[in-house]
This record gives sequence, structure tokens and C-alpha cells, in this order.
Amino acid sequence: MSDAPPPPPPPHRARVDLPDWMRNPEPPRRTLGRRLSGLVDGVPALAAARRRMWAWQGRTRFGERHPTVAAIGSFVFVLVTATLLAVGTLYLAWAIRQGRI
Repeated sequence: MSDAPPPPPPPHRARVDLPDWMRNPEPPRRTLGRRLSGLVDGVPALAAARRRMWAWQGRTRFGERHPTVAAIGSFVFVLVTATLLAVGTLYLAWAIRQGRI
């Protein structure tokens, strides 16, 4: 038996040879959006306001809680709006023919 240590294992080789720019990407650029986000994160009151806004945006909306009522209300709104537009167009055509406009 020899007292020699075992040889070192071969270096790890990735399954896919990626280019260097993919292995070590450049750090993200300091864009205006990232600077503003850093500013908001640095001020506790602004960070809390941002979290409240995110919580408010994550709420369930009326149309999600009551889809039937929302659908009927939307239909009535579109019906009234379309009727007013059609009647307004007919009135303008009548007024132009009468010479009032």
C-alpha cells in the first residue's frame, strides 16, 4: 500500500458551454426607474405607501366579486351611451338639413 494521497478530482465542467457574458453578466444599469425605486425604498414613509398601494391593487374588484351585477350594469351603461350617441347623430343630421347649423 502506498501512503500517497488520491489524485484531485477533475475540475467541474458544466453540461453546456455558456459564453462568458452569460456566465458573468454585467450589473444592471442605473436607469431612472431603478434610481427612483432606490429612493422610494430609502424613505420609510414612501416604502410604506408603496406597500399600501400594492395591497390596494391586489384587492378583489367589484366585478370579480359580483360578476352578474357588473355585467348587467355594463350592459345598461353601453346601451344608454350608444342610444345617446345615435340620437345625437340623428339630431345633428336633422339640424344640418334644416339649416340651423
